[in-house]
Amino acid sequence: MSSPAPAPAAAPALPLEFTTPRLVARPTRVADAPEIFAAYAADPLVTRYLSWRHHASPATVAEFLAHGEWAWATGAGHRGYALRLRATGELVGSIGLEIKGPAVMFGYVLGRSYWGNGYMPEALVHLVDWALAQPGVYRAWAFCDADNPGSARVMEKAGMEFEGRLRRWHVCPELGDEPRDCVVYARVR
Repeated sequence: MSSPAPAPAAAPALPLEFTTPRLVARPTRVADAPEIFAAYAADPLVTRYLSWRHHASPATVAEFLAHGEWAWATGAGHRGYALRLRATGELVGSIGLEIKGPAVMFGYVLGRSYWGNGYMPEALVHLVDWALAQPGVYRAWAFCDADNPGSARVMEKAGMEFEGRLRRWHVCPELGDEPRDCVVYARVR
């Protein structure tokens, strides 16, 4: 007689907030909608390579954030953090993650006026280090459009290594309805 399979490890509990040398982060909230809309969600250049179109109003951002509040409350799905500058409290972007078994997938977006300052690698390094320190987590990964070298560089700065290209894998609605090539990066332990 064979013994029963071990139960899967419980997903680690996410920190409710975190700080880095220049940033403070906490879960996104519906009340953040006007700030998020102004900082990045209304900008089609920022959302060009993302899986969602720029938002037409703070109300549509609020709808998305309501789903995020549900994810935080249930511990399921994609959970996002609002990223703010420690010095001023100014909202600069967001970073989120989803835990699926032994892997944690990351996604991020940063307001255009904050590009090139190293804020997103700073946040991603923190969360990747946290994820890989959790029992049962062995893979931290992310992807971006193959034509988005800035996002690829964020992953490289976070210590992730290029793993490959997924052909015709991801739709960027700002660029059209057809799937586009993506590149995948990961850190493993």
